[in-house]
Amino acid sequence: MIAGLIICSSLTAVDGDTVRCNGQLMRLLGEGVPYVSGIDTPEIGSHAKCPKERKMALIAKGRLKELLDEKGLRVVFSGSEDKTQAHRPLVNIYRKNGEEIGRKLLDEGFARTWSPKRRNDWCD
Repeated sequence: MIAGLIICSSLTAVDGDTVRCNGQLMRLLGEGVPYVSGIDTPEIGSHAKCPKERKMALIAKGRLKELLDEKGLRVVFSGSEDKTQAHRPLVNIYRKNGEEIGRKLLDEGFARTWSPKRRNDWCD
């Protein structure tokens, strides 16, 4: 797949770091490097390891939803997909002012840095 701009007529939050664009699941990269770095948010619903993580996940999803409601967003495909069974495209979403949404979630404390060597524990 080739990196580039994606046109989304419908863009919704699935959880804190996953969006649905025209029905397609996509993973926020947060200006990271595919398979090297990115962002991670708490798991939602039955995927959460504890009640604290579940609650934090709903808050992160709510903040992402607020950010996605803005006009003038640009969804940019990195050219890579995640390594899950869903093979979600890894994307960056930029606000009108040029700020990347995943980076904003990280800066505001709704996300943590992701790396393949370290798994975030949201229950500690």
